[in-house]
Amino acid sequence: MNPENGYIDLQVNGYAGLDFNRDDWNFDQLHEVCASLREHGVESIFATVISAPIDRMVGRLKRIVSAREGDSLVRDVIAGVHLEGPFLNAGHGYIGAHRPEWTTEADQDSVGLLLDAGQGLVRLWTLSPERDSAFAVTRQLADQGVVVSAGHCDSSLDQLRGAIDAGLSLFTHLGNGCPALLPRHDNIIQRVLSLSDRLYISFIADGVHVPYPALGNYMQCVGMDRAIVITDAISAAGLGPGRYTLGERAVVVGNDFAGRYPGEDDHLAGSAITMKQSEANLKESLGLSEQDCQKVLSGNPRDLLGRG
Repeated sequence: MNPENGYIDLQVNGYAGLDFNRDDWNFDQLHEVCASLREHGVESIFATVISAPIDRMVGRLKRIVSAREGDSLVRDVIAGVHLEGPFLNAGHGYIGAHRPEWTTEADQDSVGLLLDAGQGLVRLWTLSPERDSAFAVTRQLADQGVVVSAGHCDSSLDQLRGAIDAGLSLFTHLGNGCPALLPRHDNIIQRVLSLSDRLYISFIADGVHVPYPALGNYMQCVGMDRAIVITDAISAAGLGPGRYTLGERAVVVGNDFAGRYPGEDDHLAGSAITMKQSEANLKESLGLSEQDCQKVLSGNPRDLLGRG
């Protein structure tokens, strides 16, 4: 894929040493990161800001907005911001790499503060439908043109259906943001798959977040017109194994390119994979064609965002 019709990654927490969930990066560094993304075939990304106290999330949004204003490359590459949180299920396993004490029930006042800080740049928001009373925030966001995604949740089938009716259109990294051990049949993965005719569904294709046999099954069930592959990249992406950060916490990346908090080997915290590596994995491990790779890595996110 070339930059004019390249990869579209809806979930990038960081890249090449830069962490969008810290406040110590500078505009020159971000320019170099965007140049590196373009060299790796990426057309655009959504910089992802994860759960934190609202004032910190506001500050991080403002920094990204400011960085785009004076740099045409940064403006082209960072097509929007993905807010992942803070309206997430704080239960063990479902919270994933987020800090449970920084989650909260969805409220429209906080949404207003964050949207104002983003100045139109917030284009995707992941929340848990069970933390959105009467789906009021889902409806508020959808009415303002923000793509609403469910994730880090244990929503019932009725809650998912209600959220879809209110404007939910995506599910974030299916198979992750949930406990390692789930009920065999009635679980969030099965519920979401049963609604895949009404939702786009994103996946991390590193073979660790979801092993390839399961990933292949899930994508076959969803279909190539509804599946989206994202990286969930952290600052290690494009660099490789080592010690990095995700917000205020240290993350160790091993040879499998998956991030983990030190001492929590069963707990994944983002990925160091790139979109180009994702494409290679999809072809080599799942046997996807060039056409199907183009759909899940570029075409489908473009369609979801109304850019097709």
